[in-house]
Amino acid sequence: QVTLVESGGGLVQPGGSLRLSCAASGSIFSIYAAAWYRQAPRNQRVEVAGSNGDGTTNYADSVKGRFIISRDNAKNTVYLQMNSLKPEDTGVYSCGIVTGTGRPYWGQGTQVTVSS
Repeated sequence: QVTLVESGGGLVQPGGSLRLSCAASGSIFSIYAAAWYRQAPRNQRVEVAGSNGDGTTNYADSVKGRFIISRDNAKNTVYLQMNSLKPEDTGVYSCGIVTGTGRPYWGQGTQVTVSS
């Protein structure tokens, strides 16, 4: 069993920054691919950033140039650096991973609120 725990969310003013972490623990050897998702109130969950198995990354148009996804494979941890935050970035951010054995797992999410 693998557990994902996100942290780093909170309240931030527009223009500010936050760094989210997603730590995987349990019976995991490696992370093959990972992604961060955002779900705003009354909206569907959308992928905002992905870290693919081939080492490439991809971003939603709304966050390009502001968000950076990265991984620390030794710690089985995925990060999302969020800069120049806007009110429309508000939502619950959750991470999803696919392990080296091909199994998917999801975290519970952490709230990010961008407001003055």
